[in-house]
Amino acid sequence: MAQLASLAPTPEDFHQPPRLENAEGRTRRVGVELEYAGLTAEQSAFALAEALGGDVVQEDPHAFRVRGSEIGDISIELDSRYLHPDKHPSLIGEVGAKVATWLGSATTYLIPCELVTAPVPIDRLHKLDRAVEVLRRAGGKGTQDGALYAFGLHFNPEVPARDAGTIVSIVKAFMLLNAWLRRQVAPDATRTFLGFADPFPEEYVHKLVDPEYWPDQAGFIDDYLVANPTRNRDLDVLPLLAFLDEPRVRALLPSEKIKPRPTFHYRMPDARVSDPGWSIAPDWNRWVAVERLAAERERLDALGEAYRSFEGQPKSWADLAERIALR
Repeated sequence: MAQLASLAPTPEDFHQPPRLENAEGRTRRVGVELEYAGLTAEQSAFALAEALGGDVVQEDPHAFRVRGSEIGDISIELDSRYLHPDKHPSLIGEVGAKVATWLGSATTYLIPCELVTAPVPIDRLHKLDRAVEVLRRAGGKGTQDGALYAFGLHFNPEVPARDAGTIVSIVKAFMLLNAWLRRQVAPDATRTFLGFADPFPEEYVHKLVDPEYWPDQAGFIDDYLVANPTRNRDLDVLPLLAFLDEPRVRALLPSEKIKPRPTFHYRMPDARVSDPGWSIAPDWNRWVAVERLAAERERLDALGEAYRSFEGQPKSWADLAERIALR
């Protein structure tokens, strides 16, 4: 235990966004989702509980929860809803439980596990690297271990405020930095197809980053839904939009699987769990770079104007965005 603690990163390794408090004046929180292979959900849960404390609760043969660990509650399950008949009874009918048990056991090393944390205060996010270290020592595998596709690391950062200006500025900043973010996550171009979500439509990006484009909440939601009627984006904004105005979202997307919550959903396809040098800190810090750009209106507008007149390749734009926004 002492050896594990000695390897834990410090709070200084994790950058802080410009605004640490949420709309209610409390410390913002962020949920983390991590995909990996090499372990069953049960093995993962007991390894985490042994190292981080808490009680293991079995929800089905391939879904477990660690309650009361030092980093809060943690859910671990095989990442396929077909293997969890109690949660999705309509998918596989009455024989679902037996089939799911057998199928899950047969595919444990093909279907990744997904670890999902309860929301953690931003100033305690560094503690989540302890969970990564536990999984690594227990035999967890990541993208670099010959996976058929890239395993994901997702952040669900709570919004600092719920007004349209704050939300639009963060989405603008993300789109302006997206080429740089993608390059940082997967610098090898041959790997970019493995796990990235679909990019935002270019016509919508041009509209959004216009320095004159600052719609009210209803206008932003309507424009976003017309251009992006899907969750398959690097930055999934639908859970936040549904939280702000669920009837408006459901009117266009009545069947889309959306859980309303006051967070962004930032996904990237590179969880390198078995790499001793890998930490979630660099990916978190890149998200903080997005929020920092969003908080600087003059720089944000200048970068938006530059994007609208840019005619080069994404790699060249990534270089330019890095120079303007991050230096």
